[in-house]
Amino acid sequence: MDSLEATIQPLEPYDMEEVMTIWLETNISAHAFIAADYWRGNYNLVKEQYMPMSATFVYKQQEEIKAFISILNDSFIGALFVSQEHQGQGIGRQLLDYCQTRYPSLELDVYAENKSAVDFYKRCGFVIKGEQRNESSGQLEYVMAWTAK
Repeated sequence: MDSLEATIQPLEPYDMEEVMTIWLETNISAHAFIAADYWRGNYNLVKEQYMPMSATFVYKQQEEIKAFISILNDSFIGALFVSQEHQGQGIGRQLLDYCQTRYPSLELDVYAENKSAVDFYKRCGFVIKGEQRNESSGQLEYVMAWTAK
């Protein structure tokens, strides 16, 4: 295998710290409208409760995790994060395409204020099905869905 070749593979327990670093740093960066302490305060909950019950796939290149996606209950995208230094390279799209070939339908919640993420999901075939307040942060979010054709 070419050392520059990227792979998408299931999360291994030994990669959890690297994934969680991406989760924390990217959340803080992408959601300036939410205090950084909110994300720090949810770190252990995500790591110890959410991640173990999700199917998580990592995008790896040269043994470095550049992004990951987590699917809950075979249909809900609970996380799609690309490390800041690797954003804009099509990696998030590759992870989403990977999941769209494995699941017949997908749904997610995305903060309405995170316009770049909302636009990204629209480009990937998701449509806004509704809006709601996030129970934990109080922020407005869109419920978006995609179904295979």
